[in-house]
Amino acid sequence: MAERERSHTRPLGGVFVPHAQVLTPSDLQRAVTRMAHEVAERNGGLEDIVLVGLQTGGVPLAERMARVLFEMEGESVPVGTLDVAFYRDDIGLRPVLPEATTDIPVDLTGRIVVLVDDVLFTGRTVRAALNALSDYGRARSVQLAVMVDRGHRELPIRPDYVGKNLPTRREEMVDVSEDGVSIGTLVDR
Repeated sequence: MAERERSHTRPLGGVFVPHAQVLTPSDLQRAVTRMAHEVAERNGGLEDIVLVGLQTGGVPLAERMARVLFEMEGESVPVGTLDVAFYRDDIGLRPVLPEATTDIPVDLTGRIVVLVDDVLFTGRTVRAALNALSDYGRARSVQLAVMVDRGHRELPIRPDYVGKNLPTRREEMVDVSEDGVSIGTLVDR
């Protein structure tokens, strides 16, 4: 789970305690591979595709997806990173992490941008990302790839590519890492 969420979700500074592993590392890799194939298929190849990982959880997934796309198609896809902290509607309630930077390597005008994130929950991070992207050009289209869609949407946002649909209780947390996907809770330190 992203450090930003962990440090500012009640209990503040809590520790994630997993209750169940939902995806193993190999399941996670299969899901990334499947989503990469879906991106290439839906867009008729990789021309004009740019992957943009949302800080912090979406960045490693975007990089993994780019590696899979290169192995599949023999073509490199630009990968950017996007920190939406200043575009959020709850600015000031979440910390701005110095290591969570924005780096968009190409002008997005006329490109197909695939936003990549680890967990889709309320949709507010994606809304902020859509606002932030406009600072980097007018994309032809924006698509959304998430490893886990856990429901509880507060905005009308739906992903185009999903690794795993995982219905959760609102108070549960989902952790996506190299070790797979776990569901659990935050407890006091």
